[in-house]
Amino acid sequence: MKNLVLATVFTLSATTVLAGNVSKPAMDVQVVAATMDRVPSTSSAATYIIMALLAIAAMNTVK
Repeated sequence: MKNLVLATVFTLSATTVLAGNVSKPAMDVQVVAATMDRVPSTSSAATYIIMALLAIAAMNTVK
């Protein structure tokens, strides 16, 4: 019986100690998407030339 009373006292005191601090919850910082400047890409003609050179190089290595 004595153990039951002590357990009850400790339980009540622990809950009142922990429940005593009711503060406003801290909000997380909002994530903002960064904008990046658009990098000018190579022209399509330059891309085709590079692809043609790679194809020629690949054909020469197969022989």
